[in-house]
Amino acid sequence: MKEKTTVNIRETAKRTVRLESAAIGSLEQFINDDFEQTVELIAHCRGRVVLTGIGKSAIVAQKIVATLNSTGTPALFMHAADAIHGDLGMITAEDVVICISKSGESPEVKVLVPLVNNLGNKLVAIVGKPDSYLAQSAHFVLNTFVTQEACPNNLAPTSSTTAQMVMGDALAVCLMELRGFTAEDFAKFHPGGTLGKKLYLKVADLSRLHQVPKVLKSSPLREVIVEISSKMLGVTGVVNESGGLEGIITDGDLRRMLEKNMDASGVKAADIMSRNPKTIQHDELAVNALDLMREYDITQLLVMKDDQYHGIIHLHDLIREGII
Repeated sequence: MKEKTTVNIRETAKRTVRLESAAIGSLEQFINDDFEQTVELIAHCRGRVVLTGIGKSAIVAQKIVATLNSTGTPALFMHAADAIHGDLGMITAEDVVICISKSGESPEVKVLVPLVNNLGNKLVAIVGKPDSYLAQSAHFVLNTFVTQEACPNNLAPTSSTTAQMVMGDALAVCLMELRGFTAEDFAKFHPGGTLGKKLYLKVADLSRLHQVPKVLKSSPLREVIVEISSKMLGVTGVVNESGGLEGIITDGDLRRMLEKNMDASGVKAADIMSRNPKTIQHDELAVNALDLMREYDITQLLVMKDDQYHGIIHLHDLIREGII
């Protein structure tokens, strides 16, 4: 290894970004009939998409598998080297096989390709050399040719692996749109973590964890204080004799009343409540409740089920669930 030389770190990083950006930009010219037919082939496939490769291409294949699985296209990874030692058995008759390689000439790929073709499966090549063995042996070719790696020696897979990954993303997104894959579908495959909760957690899932603080318009101040204190939400809904929602009282309303030195002996709930409180329907997404709280700079919403008061959702509920 040679002695270290002075390097302009920022310029090197910028050059890397420019080279890889150019590699991605050049892919647009390779979106052709083969690409379109590959999307249609996968969309109508009754099996899975099996992605394979060697070296860095194998790592890219694993990422594309993860993207396809999470967006509604069943996929699995088969390492090209392991395939010829037993893993070839994971391919079923109705699967589509995608082989990823920069050169299309790797020894493992040359061994694997005729075996896949002998099985009768459709073979798609994501390859940087359209005249390579892999490309010539595949049914469809997705060209990921790059003029230059970002590596200063033009050797380490950098621009080429970026191009491979983007081509895989293009496949996944086209398949999503072709199938009408929605945010609700996405949530089914991502039930864990903040992302999943934003897509499926409903207001009722959180409000049902609390008791429902509620007083009548005619309730005396003492009952209001006890209700707010016992339900431990810092708020209570105010209803009429028919159960219809009339307003809201918060612990802040109580403090402001005391600051005015009001005679509390005859105070009723109706005297201090705020009318037309902010509400949300029980079947709305919890993340929508957060949007409303931010819009109105409040910490709770009254939850409605149709036209009936149903409970409270508090900012703390959203924090606890990681929505924020």
